[in-house]
Amino acid sequence: MASNSTSGNACPAPMKATSNGVFQGDDPLDFALPLAILQICLVLVVSRGLAYLLKPLRQPRVIAEIIGGILLGPSALGRNKSYMQAVFPPRSITVLDTLANIGLIFFLFLAGLELDLKSLRQSGNRVLAIAMAGISLPFVIGIGSSFVLKQSIAKGSDSAAFLVFMGVALSITAFPVLARILAELKLLTTNVGRTAMSAAAINDIAAWILLALAVALSGHERSPLVSLWVFLAGCGFVICAIIIVPPIFKWVSQRCHEGEPVEEVYICATLAAVLAAGLVTDAIGIHAMFGAFVVGVLLPNDGPFASALVEKVEDLVSGLFLPLYFVSSGLKTNVATIKGLQSWGLLAFVIFTASFGKILGTFVVSLLCKLPLNEALVLGFLMNCKGLVELIVLNIGKDRKVLNDQTFAIMVLMAVFTTFITTPLVMAVYKPARKRSIADYKYRTIERKNANRQLRILACFHGARNIPSMINLIEASRGIQKRDDLCVYAMHLKEFSERSSSILMVHKARRNGLPFWNKGSHSPSNHVIVAFEAYRQLSQVSIRPMTAISSMANIHEDICATAERKEAAVIILPFHKHQSLDGSLNTSRNDFRWVNKRVLEHAPCSVGIFVDRGLGGTSHVSASNVSYRVTVLFFGGGDDREALAYGGRMAEHPGITLLVIRFVVEPPNETEILRVDVGDSSSSTKLVSQDEQFLDEFKVKTANDDSINYEERIVKNAAETVAIIREVNSSSLFLVGSRPVSEVACALKSSECPELGPVGGLLVSQDFPTTASVLVIQQYNNDGAPINLTPEMEEQLPYQDSGSAA
Repeated sequence: MASNSTSGNACPAPMKATSNGVFQGDDPLDFALPLAILQICLVLVVSRGLAYLLKPLRQPRVIAEIIGGILLGPSALGRNKSYMQAVFPPRSITVLDTLANIGLIFFLFLAGLELDLKSLRQSGNRVLAIAMAGISLPFVIGIGSSFVLKQSIAKGSDSAAFLVFMGVALSITAFPVLARILAELKLLTTNVGRTAMSAAAINDIAAWILLALAVALSGHERSPLVSLWVFLAGCGFVICAIIIVPPIFKWVSQRCHEGEPVEEVYICATLAAVLAAGLVTDAIGIHAMFGAFVVGVLLPNDGPFASALVEKVEDLVSGLFLPLYFVSSGLKTNVATIKGLQSWGLLAFVIFTASFGKILGTFVVSLLCKLPLNEALVLGFLMNCKGLVELIVLNIGKDRKVLNDQTFAIMVLMAVFTTFITTPLVMAVYKPARKRSIADYKYRTIERKNANRQLRILACFHGARNIPSMINLIEASRGIQKRDDLCVYAMHLKEFSERSSSILMVHKARRNGLPFWNKGSHSPSNHVIVAFEAYRQLSQVSIRPMTAISSMANIHEDICATAERKEAAVIILPFHKHQSLDGSLNTSRNDFRWVNKRVLEHAPCSVGIFVDRGLGGTSHVSASNVSYRVTVLFFGGGDDREALAYGGRMAEHPGITLLVIRFVVEPPNETEILRVDVGDSSSSTKLVSQDEQFLDEFKVKTANDDSINYEERIVKNAAETVAIIREVNSSSLFLVGSRPVSEVACALKSSECPELGPVGGLLVSQDFPTTASVLVIQQYNNDGAPINLTPEMEEQLPYQDSGSAA
């Protein structure tokens, strides 16, 4: 047999690793390394391009990767023989499959790490019953459908292995894919989401056990005794892993402390242990991924070690290696083998039986567990989604000659279809009703007639960097010494993405509400909890930490929904820039800016953007040590009145002095009436009269307060305005409105951050020397007038897809 033959029965010549270059007459595509690089780049471009196209349909990225693999294979581009021989020649498949399986081993390790066994033990009998129903009925129906396939297109298949493989393939629920669909639909921490996540996790574990059985039965050796030995050896491996792995990694986890870098030796040892476990299970006769999955499940996932491990591994695995597995699967999928009425009828039959068994089993048991009708139906749809695990099952079946080409293609298309329809079906059926109509949500602003009413603040932060200044701002907002006078909801904003670390965040979910806080996991290592809990006890302010996990493209919906549900008067958002050591403001992440923009446009209450220049330093300042000078720059308009109302409240704190500077435009002559260019004259007159009334009331109320100084400064132009502001640049905090109603304010130099308005933009610009923090406030009004963004800002809008699964 010729070694250079490319026929199906020949052994192609092995490829050398690297070429000598085109100038020495070598074709790089005849060598393993350059060809593998081309294949990887092609896979990434196609899969990411499809993910972008499917993003408006709210589909998980796995759909794009599966379809991309099919398109690159013989079903589409592979019909061109020249393309297949150049890009995916038969002798390169071994290298491609090896890289793909290395990625699969580490991905399954991360998938095991995603499963939280502690939460599964607490799931309760209801979740267990739903999960078992979602496995058993589809498994039985899968076995039944296998008889139909064996009579038609799978006549030569090994009976026992084929029955089990079909049962497993139809009963699987893809846990990672389900989590990302729930995040996209804002259902992660609802009752439906929690039940679906727990049931899918149980389903996942059961599927791996069944798959191990199927693999044991599918060996080429026909003796049943060999299959028994494989299965028993696999059970022995699991038992040994349960005894050995948890104590070792518990010891490692205890030596890794929060906030400290994890030693490289621990990371390398863990990755080596994953590969060693894969080697053992492969030697047993079960796929190498089983060993990696078992290690992932047994490794503690609640400490800094697990987080550091996931952070170092997930991007390389999920972004680079795993897509190779999809193209490896796609090269085995030839949709052209599905031809004729019988084959397409069998495809429809398999899709129907897979969906019917999964949905019906889950739906009936959910109703018996007294779930509402629509929630039971949604659970059935959610549990019907497939994904990578389905492909793994099918590929093992294909490699073990249990599934032929036609059956394999039918099952892959079934997996794509059932996953694709999950999101639209859930959106069509599940319309979660609001808990109540918030007709009594009256106090949407800080400015109010009854100043003694409780002030509710939704303070958002992205990480530990924001916490000290945010707590100091809350301390300054306490006002008079009443325990129930201030209620703060501190919301930690976390991005949910395709990463495995996003699933680890989800395990902190609690039952009530989308943004959540796990009250049962107040571990000392969580510095966020420690900081807010310490402040709550010292200040006796009602402060409630929460966490919102969503994609950056729509996390503003979580913020606005929470503000409305909690009846907040103001939302405080961190500015998208942070102060560096030299005092300049550097962009933390541009996505944060667009989150702020969307909140400003859709908020149900007032909004403040907090530019932090170290208010109070890098630690919490106790009430007795607070010594701030707060300055309100008042030009006119609702936003400025809101800023002054907030400043007046801050002035009640004994450690705060308030300076109010009102800027009055000097008219050209005594007979000319002051005009403000904000629209029609009637609205301008109304705004001016509201300002005068508010200022008169403020001056009367604070006449005897020595901590408040009120000044009126007459200015002619923007230059004089800037000069006066420079006089008070030694303040601790500036409070300004985002849309001042004044000619001189509007004449200030345009800012690169229109969301801050002209005055806020001046205070954060590099040309203005100050160490003061700035709070820019937009007052809520029923018209909901958004900030007018400049065309330049609109042109900078990022694409909606930032790599998140929502």
